[in-house]
Amino acid sequence: MTTVELLYFPGCPNVSAAREQLRRAFTAVGRPASWTEIDVSADSAPAHTFGYGSPSVLVDRRDVMGAGPSGGTSCRIYVENDVQGVPPLEAIVSALRSASAATTPPGAGMSLAVMPGALLSLLPVAGCPSCWPAYAGVLGALGMPFLMDTKWLLLITGGALLVALVGLAYRAGQRRGRGPLALGALAATVILVGKFVLEVEVAVYIGTPLLVAASLWNAWPKRDPRSCRTTR
Repeated sequence: MTTVELLYFPGCPNVSAAREQLRRAFTAVGRPASWTEIDVSADSAPAHTFGYGSPSVLVDRRDVMGAGPSGGTSCRIYVENDVQGVPPLEAIVSALRSASAATTPPGAGMSLAVMPGALLSLLPVAGCPSCWPAYAGVLGALGMPFLMDTKWLLLITGGALLVALVGLAYRAGQRRGRGPLALGALAATVILVGKFVLEVEVAVYIGTPLLVAASLWNAWPKRDPRSCRTTR
């Protein structure tokens, strides 16, 4: 779980503005606004909060501006495009997104949109006589024997692969760029052409791992370098 802490001391004139900035940041990343407020002048304040000015925002105990404690309790001034008394919105948003990516296990973010295409691509073409009994049994039990027709399997597989590509394209710029989408498009082409045009079975066993690899690449956490900003 990502922890967000607003550090302040009583009487600081910028605390209310800092709260509003936090609300805006959580809205920007699509998460419910939730944070802990800590009075750094109180004896009960955690040790890791000592020395920060008011207001300061920590995400997973790291200052959103990348600064450390200044050693004294004072109002904090942020120098961005202009002097202001609260952390810049983009700094908080960046910290929240980086923390969310860091707490996601590698591969856990694999796009669910890829799964139907990957699974359907492994189904043999219904035109194969040795596959008819299995298809007939499963599809008959589901009340959909018409899907035995190869054209239906082509349409369903193509549709699932299209959904997978849309999932890889969605907000690609915020993750790993268009590389995963290009790899996914190559995988989809290999699967469709190899399976339904050339009828080469090995193409499916090449295309499907490529599609899964594209999804893993797309979901792999991207470490955004913290911008160096001057604080005083």
